[in-house]
Amino acid sequence: MLLTTSINNSNRFEVGSLVRCREREWVVLPSENPALLLLRPLGGMESETVGIHLAVNARLQLDQIESATFQPPDPATTSDHIAGQLLRDATRLTFRSGAGPFRSLGRIAVRPRPFQIVPLLMALRLSAVRLLIADDVGIGKTIEAGLIARELLDRGDARRLAVICPPHLCEQWQRELSEKFNLEAVVVRSGTLAQLEKSLPPGDISVFEYYPVQIISIDFAKAEHRKDSFIRGCPDLVIVDEAHTAARSSSTTNNTQQRHELLRSIAKDS
Repeated sequence: MLLTTSINNSNRFEVGSLVRCREREWVVLPSENPALLLLRPLGGMESETVGIHLAVNARLQLDQIESATFQPPDPATTSDHIAGQLLRDATRLTFRSGAGPFRSLGRIAVRPRPFQIVPLLMALRLSAVRLLIADDVGIGKTIEAGLIARELLDRGDARRLAVICPPHLCEQWQRELSEKFNLEAVVVRSGTLAQLEKSLPPGDISVFEYYPVQIISIDFAKAEHRKDSFIRGCPDLVIVDEAHTAARSSSTTNNTQQRHELLRSIAKDS
């Protein structure tokens, strides 16, 4: 019964209609097999066409396919001819960049240099992404890490992101993620915790489990009474900035040792 239902439901996806699947919008293409749904990314090329066998997809519950919806234009936000051209160009560039090998390039506000693409290529070749970026000062490690994070999120390989950094870098990371990578993050530390907890839904859920993109002070997360809560709700994608401050050595202070144990717990859990 389940297989028959899934195939019959495919009739609502007429050829030429738009659907959303795998975090992207697609155009439905003609298919000789009614059980096979052919999709091409919106703005993509023919070589990117994929086929989804509806019966197998329904049985294994692999992909959720739904009609794509777009917000209608708001007459109150109309502008002049120049603004219209900018909107058209932005849409075309987004389609063109999103149709390439990287899904993230159409959603970032920075033009990476060729060497900044190298860590992204290395990360995409790993089954489980674990990468140490140790470039010189001023090379752009933040951009390299942000590119990897944005790409993994857009591909659906990661669902949530946490940046662990020293307290004085929290606002800088928040600004960089917002302005360059279109990722709106919350800063989690002692001064913001109470306000963030007010926005939590009813139930037993922590700040670390709720917010999709978060920037966390490493000294806040390493505290003994918060460490276990953070480990339980830790996002599946973690960036550790200034990781050398948590390195283990024979002369470490208690503060450094706590940082080291926190990162060891995160790595062990993943």
